[in-house]
Amino acid sequence: MPDIIRLLSTLALKGAVARLAGQYEASSGVRIDADFAPTLALLERIRRGEGADILILTQEGLTELVRERRVAAESCVDLARSFVGIAVKAGAIHPDIGNEAALRAILLGASSVAYSRIGASGIFFAQLIERLGIAAEVNARATIIPSGFTAERLITDEADLAVQQISELKQVAGIEVIGPIPRELQTPAVFSAGRMTGSERTEQADRLLRYLASAEVAPVLREEGLEP
Repeated sequence: MPDIIRLLSTLALKGAVARLAGQYEASSGVRIDADFAPTLALLERIRRGEGADILILTQEGLTELVRERRVAAESCVDLARSFVGIAVKAGAIHPDIGNEAALRAILLGASSVAYSRIGASGIFFAQLIERLGIAAEVNARATIIPSGFTAERLITDEADLAVQQISELKQVAGIEVIGPIPRELQTPAVFSAGRMTGSERTEQADRLLRYLASAEVAPVLREEGLEP
């Protein structure tokens, strides 16, 4: 029976981790049992006592667990940066979002904007529309989901714009990513990984962490909308 590594990851890396897990198992014989959820949901699960060998969270979330001695500080590695982007249903016109004025116009003109209540992108977007002074107008028509992939609301025609990490938008078939929200308006999220202090598979977990942080996986990260 193969060794099994239990991995909990933020949704932003779901596509990359799913691909890399298959490659890693084929070369090492170690199976990765992965589960995915927003960082805030994973933090809550860990604090309720759920265990794993490896966690992939926002850098801030992982740092919190290091302070709580739930994650071994010496094991932590940064994996990728991610920007928040906007998507439309496949075949729809791609509006201009290249600057603040253009972004403000398309958000105000949308019939509904889908974004998540929790997760790095949802928190960022809620703060962004407040800064732009359009929160009341956007939220009056917004489709705000508890968690999951916002672009799914494009397929069901519940929204005509979806906002999320680009790597999460790319997980949904039948949509097209317009591009990132202007970079001068956002700070990229950094996603990091570390080994839980309660793991009984220290050696295997550390070996997998080295692989996930290696140059070997960079092409997969880029294809999934992330920056190594």
